Amino acid sequence: MRRDRAPARQVRPAGRRWEAPAAPPEGIARRVLHRDGARLVLDKPAGLPVHRGPRGGPSLEDWLPALRFGKRRDPQPAHRLDADTAGCLVLGRTRPALARLGAQFAAGRVEKVYWAVVRGAPPAAEGEIAAPLRKVSTAAGGWRMVADAAGGQPARTAWRVLGRGAGGLAWLELRPRTGRTHQLRAHCAELGCPILGDARYGGGDHPGGLHLLARAVGLPGEGEDWPPLRVEAEPPPAMRPALAACGWAPPPAAGLTAPCRSAT
Repeated sequence: MRRDRAPARQVRPAGRRWEAPAAPPEGIARRVLHRDGARLVLDKPAGLPVHRGPRGGPSLEDWLPALRFGKRRDPQPAHRLDADTAGCLVLGRTRPALARLGAQFAAGRVEKVYWAVVRGAPPAAEGEIAAPLRKVSTAAGGWRMVADAAGGQPARTAWRVLGRGAGGLAWLELRPRTGRTHQLRAHCAELGCPILGDARYGGGDHPGGLHLLARAVGLPGEGEDWPPLRVEAEPPPAMRPALAACGWAPPPAAGLTAPCRSAT
């Protein structure tokens, strides 16, 4: 992601001063995959945190005003997406819409599909891993999520092998049934096939970064004013060579994102 070099503006959230770029990253509004009166789906670039961290720094929060599209308030994320993960991020454009989306996510009614390129592959073609996860921290290595049947929180992920490539790479479809922090990364490591570029969980460093994409999201319908919705994000350029090595082929004339579907 390009770092904008425009003059910074100073903001004082909660009495604390920090600096944020005066302009959004190039093309942030063009990364909108769907927009209607209540919902917005953004193709979030990898490396951009959704929320501002305790130490400040750029985040999607800085540029939410660029995604208002005529609304008086900024849209707000309805769920979490790791900073290093690219792809579909759902935002509510109004407070009632955000509450409605939050209820759908909390009830497990939202379809979430991820693609990952991993080192190694499960021996079977598909399956499900149920490995409770617990956060552990060390002075040397920082924190990570580990499988812990006794003290972890329940976590389940369905997986399917979509392709295999040279050098022990594999292309997986992942469907989280729960929403734990770093769930997909920790579960892939537990399966013995860490995600490419995921140094924290054994996938090693890679110039293309973490090879994990929030490929698709499906929102259930709730009446005429809330039709069902399914949106897909195309793989980012940094992820495409490894995917291609596993048999993926880009759709005709695919760009960074699919054209935005807009109802308002």
